[in-house]
Amino acid sequence: MESLIGIVTRRPLVLQLHKTGEGKAEYGEFLHAPKKRFNDFAAIRKEIQDETDRLTGKSKHISNVPIHLSVYSPNVVNLTLIDLPGMTKVAVEGQPDSIVEDIDNMVRSYVEKPNCIILAISPANQDIATSDAIKLAREVDPSGERTFGVLTKLDLMDKGTNAADVLEGRSYRLQHPWVGMVNRSQADINKNVDMIAARRKEREYFETSPDYGHLANKMGSEYLAKLLSKAQLYTILEMCRAFDQVFKEHLDGGRPGGDRIYGVFDNQLPAALKKLPFDRHLSLQNVRKVVSEADGYQPHLIAPEQGYRRLIDGSLGFFKGPAEASVDAGNSLKVVFSPFSTYFYIFIGLNVMKRMYFHDKVHLVLKELVRKSIAETQELKRFPSLQTDIAAAANEALDRFRDDSRKTILRLVEMESSYLTVEFFRKLPLDSEKGSHPTAPTVDRYNENHLRRIGSNVSSYVGMVCETMKNSIPKAIVYCQVQEAKRSLLDHFYALVGRREKKQLGAMLDEDPSLMEKREQLAKRLELYKSARDEIDSVSWR
Repeated sequence: MESLIGIVTRRPLVLQLHKTGEGKAEYGEFLHAPKKRFNDFAAIRKEIQDETDRLTGKSKHISNVPIHLSVYSPNVVNLTLIDLPGMTKVAVEGQPDSIVEDIDNMVRSYVEKPNCIILAISPANQDIATSDAIKLAREVDPSGERTFGVLTKLDLMDKGTNAADVLEGRSYRLQHPWVGMVNRSQADINKNVDMIAARRKEREYFETSPDYGHLANKMGSEYLAKLLSKAQLYTILEMCRAFDQVFKEHLDGGRPGGDRIYGVFDNQLPAALKKLPFDRHLSLQNVRKVVSEADGYQPHLIAPEQGYRRLIDGSLGFFKGPAEASVDAGNSLKVVFSPFSTYFYIFIGLNVMKRMYFHDKVHLVLKELVRKSIAETQELKRFPSLQTDIAAAANEALDRFRDDSRKTILRLVEMESSYLTVEFFRKLPLDSEKGSHPTAPTVDRYNENHLRRIGSNVSSYVGMVCETMKNSIPKAIVYCQVQEAKRSLLDHFYALVGRREKKQLGAMLDEDPSLMEKREQLAKRLELYKSARDEIDSVSWR
């Protein structure tokens, strides 16, 4: 990387660094010359200059068409850098009047991207207050979370001056620490001093400097490389945010899939309610049994209030256990009748709603959307390890949201069980006594019409509660599962990744070895095809 410093950049240089195994030779490859491998960095520098001249000529014009270079070396970290033309204030001879604006627009097109890490490079022998790089970085990254300040030419400052105030953050503080560098001199470049020797010389400068010795362990190109490699965390988080955005688009309708959640509430829930077996559980004999047992030896005088309460309370009390079991124990539902719970049908509707696992249905939809979102996030395609980590973290979060939803739904049922709507039952004595004779014997109150009216009244109350639950259950599921997934799907993962070491972060960004091998095989096969095509073309033109 340092061997390339010194080139007057007139086109963006996209430099992809690939760390190789120890002992392997260093080399570079250009996208515009895929058949050629460069083992000499001086030749790489010349190729950059030549490729720039091919497009811009020998003039001092610039171009926004990038040059792509991949460098493979055991002495680098896995990183992609983009070297951009330096900011200028005036056009010099041979440059168009628009050069200042052209460079500004080109640089902005790169540094404005939220997943871009900005290296704001300024020379130490100039006032930092006039740094165009810092000025632009502050405009596009006001929080400073992705800006790193780099101070070069420390060895070229006037005697008796130093840049300690800048490097220590007193002159201009950045969120990340400043890094000082000593680049190769023109004499070193002319002598083809290699990177290892240049780094050693740079280390010696800082270690022996009276001005910067106390900062030596945080200065130099090696430290900058390590610092940027920690920016892997930022890269990972940006890819996570890209996934999160795709996931939200599925839920909000920007992409298909979220409508399936609405389908659960709008189609499946009403259809399930229509199939509830209320009639099957209605029995005059059992109504008579429950009401008479509630009266004990003293028959009721006006309305069988205790009978009503037993029919409802008994059913609700019985419902709680199997409802919880149906949520946790699978698709089976065991119904056990207590002596007075014949009218389990009263709240069997709620139980069936629970048994149908509407929160689980939504849970499955959300899990499927996670899978689709990972597959559709372009930034993640190269990193199967990170895909696996994100999928695991997202599904773990969805499991927590589902558990909260289950608890909330059970609370809704318990709330209905804990208090009966008084106004509903206050109307019952008048309604139930219409057409009856006040002086009729008590036994007449147990006739079939009377028992049917009791069953009808209780059934109406249950219907009212079911309507309430039909509205409140979707609200609970959306609040506990869907909205939480939108708000905090990867929050726990962000905290976890933030505590990981560099090696662990690197492992998350590792490509699948089989994928890398396949890519190499395809590249070799492509070269064979190209060679064959060239031979065929050469024959056809003869």
